[in-house]
Amino acid sequence: MLRSKKFLSVLLALSLLLPLLPSSFVQAVTGSGTVSSPYTVSQANANQNGSTKTVQGYIVGQPTDTSTVVTSNYPNDYALALADSPTETNVANMIYVQIPSSYRSQYGLQTNPSLKGTQIKVTGQLTAYFSHSGIKNGTYFEKVSGTTNPTEPTPPPTSYDETYYSSAAGKTGTALKSALHNIIDDHTTLSYDQVWEALRNTDEDPNNKSNVVLLYTGRSQSKFTNGGNVNDWNREHVWAKSHGDFGTTRGAGTDLHHLRPTDVSVNSSRSNLDFDNGGTQHSEALGNYYDGDSWEPRDEVKGDVARMLFYMAVRYEGDNGELNLELNNYVNNGTAPYHGKLSVLLEWHRQDPVDNFERRRNDIIYSNYQYNRNPFIDHPEWVEAIWN
Repeated sequence: MLRSKKFLSVLLALSLLLPLLPSSFVQAVTGSGTVSSPYTVSQANANQNGSTKTVQGYIVGQPTDTSTVVTSNYPNDYALALADSPTETNVANMIYVQIPSSYRSQYGLQTNPSLKGTQIKVTGQLTAYFSHSGIKNGTYFEKVSGTTNPTEPTPPPTSYDETYYSSAAGKTGTALKSALHNIIDDHTTLSYDQVWEALRNTDEDPNNKSNVVLLYTGRSQSKFTNGGNVNDWNREHVWAKSHGDFGTTRGAGTDLHHLRPTDVSVNSSRSNLDFDNGGTQHSEALGNYYDGDSWEPRDEVKGDVARMLFYMAVRYEGDNGELNLELNNYVNNGTAPYHGKLSVLLEWHRQDPVDNFERRRNDIIYSNYQYNRNPFIDHPEWVEAIWN
């Protein structure tokens, strides 16, 4: 009995000590080095063996020599340092990243000083750089969705409960779905051409106002590289427009709440596939998987995709001559006005919570374009209240 009490005392002491330890010490080492399961910085530092791996960490500055990382007045766009903690100051706990020329305009700190504190993923060769543990010959850079500079507080969401959502208060199930439909049903519709300019605003890269962030790749590129050429971006219907055969007509075909900028060839690969887990990783959109009947987006936007489809299933209910769009638990829905897979979308909604990018997007669509909101961004708990 005494021995058990001693053991419990030790456990209690450890639990009090853990919050005081550096995050790099406490962080679990579980990554396998893939895009969906990246190495931590500490893992990458321990595996400087020339292998090609994906590493996730916070940008903490720019290395200028083996033992120096500057945190302001960056000399150029050629390198950055990552750490497991955004406040890390010990160079030994950092990894140095060589930035290839094709990524310098997006990730170089002289051009983008506000990136400090942002969490990113980098795929490259684990080998020494500046005679320090490093990542060279990078092939893939991506901001981790929803991360912001920790020195900038997250703004509280605006509450519309007593005005916009007042008629939904206290409801659940079909009653809630009906109430939300009536709230978001009537809105301004755009032409398909107007969608181009709207997406330049709704999907603007918060770290580079000249760019938009592409949904599936996470790539940041110029707002005006839209079109049909290789590496251009175009307008992706997240609720595939063939599922109900509504095309690009005003209403469902131009609803900004499910239209996103996407790389042309990636958009073509996604085609009209339903959403589900599994498949082969896409060679250009790393972290996305697909097969003959489904598409799995990268982890950082799984919840975004789910909430866009929840919106569509509530907004389009078959009244006023419109389609009745519904979610089901199937793939291969074809031209029927159904989209799946509901059980997986619910999982993704739980796994990837609402982030500031979604909130900003929702606010812009409401204030500047359609004057209606996605209720599942404002109230994520309403998803379970309807589809439980």
